[in-house]
Amino acid sequence: MVVSVRDVAAAASVSVGTVSNVLNRPEKVSPATVERVTQAIEELGFVRNDAARQLRAGRSRSIALIVLDAGNPFFAEVARGAEDRAAESGMSVLLGNSDERSDREDAYLELFREQRVNGVLVTPVDRDLDRLARLHAGGVPVVLVDHEDAERSFGSVSVDDVEGGYLAVSHLLSTGRRRIAFIGGPGTIRQVADRLEGARRAIGEVVGATLEVVEMSALSVLQGREAGELLRARPAAERPDGVFAANDLLAVGALQAFTLMADLRVPRDIALIGYDDIDFASATVVPLSSIRQPAHLIGYTAVDLLLKDIEEPGGDHERRVRFRPELVVRESTVG
Repeated sequence: MVVSVRDVAAAASVSVGTVSNVLNRPEKVSPATVERVTQAIEELGFVRNDAARQLRAGRSRSIALIVLDAGNPFFAEVARGAEDRAAESGMSVLLGNSDERSDREDAYLELFREQRVNGVLVTPVDRDLDRLARLHAGGVPVVLVDHEDAERSFGSVSVDDVEGGYLAVSHLLSTGRRRIAFIGGPGTIRQVADRLEGARRAIGEVVGATLEVVEMSALSVLQGREAGELLRARPAAERPDGVFAANDLLAVGALQAFTLMADLRVPRDIALIGYDDIDFASATVVPLSSIRQPAHLIGYTAVDLLLKDIEEPGGDHERRVRFRPELVVRESTVG
């Protein structure tokens, strides 16, 4: 049987209002009464319904985080950073995985709105931010994660992905590679488009260098392996000699495909670089060069901005943070 506030009040011989004060405003109740009510709570095993209390107050102690792929170690580390900062403020983080699908993103936004979260952190699936604008107009603070809003309507924490793409391909070119392939996910994902833009800038600086775009349906190991199989199936003279993958999962998949061919060596025949520098990038069969993003710091900073928006809507505080990416060189490009 579920023990109610009325049960506690009866056991302690006080009113329901007194029990409520003990739970929420104990300073208004005498120490003896607090002790009597507390003893009744312990003896009956009463558990307060925080969810109902928070809904009555019109708010919760939770914030939401919606990421493109919860299985990607990069986003897992972003979530850890978000949880660390939220915990410092007595908040919890509810995680949603859009799986790179706008319909799932919509469903989570509606769910979290109904749960009256204090705010939403989100890595949008595409560039259409109208859904987020409506949420924000309804009084729910929104901060973009690993994404920057061109209209500057939202707070955001991002990395300069154009510079990251430029760094990756400039590094491949510096090793003498000239036929570069870019393995990317859907072009509607802003990070993919920005990294490709940076790659094109680097290609444009070297005479005779070419860039081929291999667009896949998702930013996953499976899609990376499929792209790698397509490239390795070509005659050697028609293969790229350098590959830039839009994230490390794609790069790991491509590396798996390349290492299955006896006469194709990484980096001797194909140099390969990824993006994100996830933890196991350095532990692959050929340690993977990558572009590092400060994943934990991104999540931590995003919650920090969101809390400021919650506490002081429209306040004069920093609302946009952009980090610079870092080139990490390993054996997949210079071995």
